[in-house]
Amino acid sequence: MMWSNFLMQEEDRRCAAAGRRRGQQGPGLTPEREGKIKLALLLTAVGATLAVLAVGTEFWVELNTYKVNGSAVCDAAHLGLWKMCTKRLWQADVPTGRDTCGPAELPGEANCTYFKFFTTGQNARIFQRTTKKEMNLAAAVIAVVGLAVVALGCLCIIMVLSKGAEFLLRVGAVCFGLSGLLLLVSMEVFRHSIQALLARVSPEPPLAPALVYEYSWSLGCGVAASLVLMLGGGCFLLLTLPPWPWGPLCPKRGPGGT
Repeated sequence: MMWSNFLMQEEDRRCAAAGRRRGQQGPGLTPEREGKIKLALLLTAVGATLAVLAVGTEFWVELNTYKVNGSAVCDAAHLGLWKMCTKRLWQADVPTGRDTCGPAELPGEANCTYFKFFTTGQNARIFQRTTKKEMNLAAAVIAVVGLAVVALGCLCIIMVLSKGAEFLLRVGAVCFGLSGLLLLVSMEVFRHSIQALLARVSPEPPLAPALVYEYSWSLGCGVAASLVLMLGGGCFLLLTLPPWPWGPLCPKRGPGGT
C-alpha cells in the first residue's frame, strides 16, 4: 500500500513538472500563424534580394558629357559604391533627341576600376573631378551594415519557424525596419557624395567637361528594397501585437441572436 502511494506521488510530480515545462515553453505556432509568418518572410526575402542587387551593382548614377558636333564618339560613366566604369560611346548609337552622351548601357569601349580608397586610401578621378572618399566610404559601410542586419533578421525568423521562439518575431521586425532605414541613409550619403564630386573640379588642364548626372536602376532597386524591408518589418511587428482591444466588445451573436 505504501509502495503504491509512493509511485502515485512520483507520477503526480512528474506530470506536474511536465505541465510546468509546457507552460513555460508556451503553445506552438498554429498553422494560420505560421502561414502569416512565412508570407511576411517571403516579402522580406524579395526586399533582401533587391538590396543585394543594389549594393552589388555599379549603376547607381550615370555621368554624361555633352555631345560634341563633328565628333564620332562621346564619353559617359556609371558608378556605384565599389567601382566606376567609364565608357566611350558612338554618337550614332545615342538617341537623336538627347543632348548628352548615354545612356551608359549602350555598347562601347568600357574601362572599369574599383575605387582606390578601399585599398590605398586615394581619391578617384572622374572627368577631371575628384571624389570625396570619406562620403563614399560612409555610404558603402552603411550599406554593408544594412545587409548584415537583414541577415540577422532572416535568422531570427527562421528560428521562430523552426524552434517556435516567438519572442524573436519582434527582434526580426526591428532588424528589417532598421535595415531599410540604413539603406535609405546610405543612398542619401551617396547622393551627397555625387554633389561633392561634381563640385570638386581639378584646376589642372585639360579643362573638366560639363556633366549631367542621372540616377540609374541600381539606385531604384535600393529604394524599392528599403520600402519592402520596412513593410516586411511592419508586418512582423503586427504579428507580435495582441488582439484588437475592441474585439471583446463586439462578440459574435449566435444563430438565435437578434
